[in-house]
Amino acid sequence: MDDQIRHPLAYARALRGWSQTDLAARIHHAARSRPEGLRSGTDKAAVSKWENWRKTPSIESQLLIAEAFDVPIADLEAFEWPHWLPGQEQPVPLGAASTVHALRDAQRAAMDHRRRTFMTFSALALAGLSAQWAALEPDRLTTALNGNRVDAELVDWMEDTSAKLTALPTEQRQHTSKLIDAQLDTVIDLLEHGRYTEPVGQRLHLLAASLASTCGWHRFDQGHHFAAGKLWNAALTNAHAARDRDLGAGILSDFAYQSIWLTQPDAAVEPLSQALIHTQHPTARSLLYLRRARAHAALGAASDCHRDLAAAEAALLTDSPDPAPGWCRWMSAADLAVDSGQCMLDLRRPGEAHARIDEGMSLLPRSRDKTRGIFLAYEARSLLQAREVEQALAVTNQSLDLATRIGAERCVTLVRELAPVFQSYRQVDGVDDLMDRLKAS
Repeated sequence: MDDQIRHPLAYARALRGWSQTDLAARIHHAARSRPEGLRSGTDKAAVSKWENWRKTPSIESQLLIAEAFDVPIADLEAFEWPHWLPGQEQPVPLGAASTVHALRDAQRAAMDHRRRTFMTFSALALAGLSAQWAALEPDRLTTALNGNRVDAELVDWMEDTSAKLTALPTEQRQHTSKLIDAQLDTVIDLLEHGRYTEPVGQRLHLLAASLASTCGWHRFDQGHHFAAGKLWNAALTNAHAARDRDLGAGILSDFAYQSIWLTQPDAAVEPLSQALIHTQHPTARSLLYLRRARAHAALGAASDCHRDLAAAEAALLTDSPDPAPGWCRWMSAADLAVDSGQCMLDLRRPGEAHARIDEGMSLLPRSRDKTRGIFLAYEARSLLQAREVEQALAVTNQSLDLATRIGAERCVTLVRELAPVFQSYRQVDGVDDLMDRLKAS
């Protein structure tokens, strides 16, 4: 492990505002509090050795450290030292030495989602991470790891399996999240303990980035935003190590989309701007422009929004001899139309919004059920703004039916956000039934 990378124990201690002496004292207190009245030889020098990667604490010391930080024993059983320590609330820095730590940190966050559902990285943190991603050149992969050699044939199989899992239709993919989590865990173990050539290592990092990105979307769809952010941080770190600029741009776009979703559009502009500088495929650029337009609309910046919408449309109409990167291959005229409509809603132009959303709905293929559910919720919102309550009610029920069938919690959340508006129309037949459905969902 590179001794220039700050140790997770130092991060965890700093989060509590403890000095190394403070931590040693708390370890002593934890030992004395045991029924058998243990003694610990931990002092500031021992803590320093742990934090400088020079020594690993014994199992007994790790148990006392866990007690000092209130970390459950189950975390120690699930993760090796130091990956069970409380993660920092800032992104893990980029660089080859950070890749596995970022992935393990993301796994811990995914386990801890109930306590941190709405926590995300700040706008300043995202701006710093995107600037770092844009400026750094990927380091050479470290290949002198202990363990068995990872051959190309094994990576072929893992890539093929992962591609099949992530390509399943939405309705089936809701049941495979544990399989994808397990696939990611296997790749992390290979990165951490395997022995491989640099080309194979690059493929493993790329596979880790792709899987972590997918797992992040699963958590995002479930409303577990802290875990999603950690997984995307890990994905960005590994995409950087794999030297894949296009995938890195896509992950920054995911961060931005999450910020817009959580009504923090100011945090989305800088990552999208950095991503636009470093990716050239027109489909990718169209999606990035479209998401930046969404951020500008939410901020009330109408002229910037219209400029980016025009750029998104022009890019989408631009032919390219190369296929679009996988993270944006789904981008289509339907997405452009509906998200343009959402921009018009934010800019308080409901008539134009409804026309654009309706156009997008007519263009969307049947295979994209989750997107259809979200689009239906957008359409219902535009209909409510136009005071077409009965039609809005019908569309809302369609969205809720679809979201319930495919397990799309994020879509259900969108529908729930319409409830206060429907409350004003309780006299309309069917509104009370919708309220009852929302309470039960």
